[in-house]
Amino acid sequence: MGGAVSAGEDNDELIDNLKEAHYIRSELVERAFRAIDRADYYLEEHRDSAYKDLAWRHGNLHLSAPCIYSEVMEALDLQPGLSFLNLGSGTGYLSTMVGLILGPFGVNHGVELHADVVDYAYQKFDYFIKTSDSFDKFEFCEPTFVVGNCLEIPPESRQYDRVYCGAGVQKEYENYMKNLLKVGGILVLPLEEKLTKITRTGQSSWETKKIIAVTFAPLVQPKQNVNGRPRSVPLPIFEVRTLQDLSRIAIRHTLRQPIVMGEGRTKRRVSFPGARAMHRYGPRFERRRFCRRFYRQCVNSIVLHDSMIPTAMDDCNYPGGVEEEEEEVEEEEEIGCRRVREDLPEEDEEGCGDTEDEKSKGGCARAEPAVNILREKILRLPLPEPLKMYLLYYREK
Repeated sequence: MGGAVSAGEDNDELIDNLKEAHYIRSELVERAFRAIDRADYYLEEHRDSAYKDLAWRHGNLHLSAPCIYSEVMEALDLQPGLSFLNLGSGTGYLSTMVGLILGPFGVNHGVELHADVVDYAYQKFDYFIKTSDSFDKFEFCEPTFVVGNCLEIPPESRQYDRVYCGAGVQKEYENYMKNLLKVGGILVLPLEEKLTKITRTGQSSWETKKIIAVTFAPLVQPKQNVNGRPRSVPLPIFEVRTLQDLSRIAIRHTLRQPIVMGEGRTKRRVSFPGARAMHRYGPRFERRRFCRRFYRQCVNSIVLHDSMIPTAMDDCNYPGGVEEEEEEVEEEEEIGCRRVREDLPEEDEEGCGDTEDEKSKGGCARAEPAVNILREKILRLPLPEPLKMYLLYYREK
């Protein structure tokens, strides 16, 4: 199943194609798809097929086509803090994307028939944590997988907000799947060769919507024990996070989260009394001071060029640059400075006379390659190295 969109040269181009074809329609789903490279879940010798809109199977390993996963993610209507159950969790690709949206206080469980596939999923999950910068850009809900047949889940098991089944469901198991849902929950599954969205609107009421035609391998029927009774597959435990884990989540959240001031501007978080006063004389204030000086020099130069009349530049006649002003005025001038620098020809930018020290404070310096800001902040914390590594989830650079 697949082939609905053109192949991409890389993961981003594949996502662009899915967006253009309206398979990906929400920003939340788009961010999750871009954060995880589909090729990382392929075997190395099959990576050249990763960005085609086609399903992939090798032995017990299986990935659905990107267009199918897109429709599934959109239909699930995921939100932070929800509980999710993935029946036939496979390589863990979908569960990892879902975890990026659920956040640290969601629940992310999967049931997979084959033990070797569960091992493979955990390997890929560990690789994602250790190597992907996307892990530091999201607050993540780690998936937990168990081995077993999803048709052997005890009826008294806990229910979930969102459920997805990655195999064709026979009509006689439709009610079994529905009972895994909480009231208000959403179930997405292949039913009678249609990807179907079922919403539980009450204890015994449902809304059903057919999405697209699909072809899935059917669910494997449970095997009988010697005594004739089916085996029971216990779902993962809903574990309460430890205080240590909650502290790590809170610290990473605080370091990651800026304060939005409006019009797209951001401001550093003030986390303790007196921090604002200290902040005005820190590195950022020095950068703004130089930025204001450069901005006014550029404006005065433009006026001088247009009118041929000398213009006073008293603001820059003393070492301090300009007198202290209100915070919002400084922010406006910093934005203006960036705009002027962007509009200047390259030779003017190079010849603005900055010293290396001034460039390091944000003058006319060239944009540097993107860095992992959260990692840099953690490494600068006055903490013992083992604690820093814990905050980084022991990730290598």
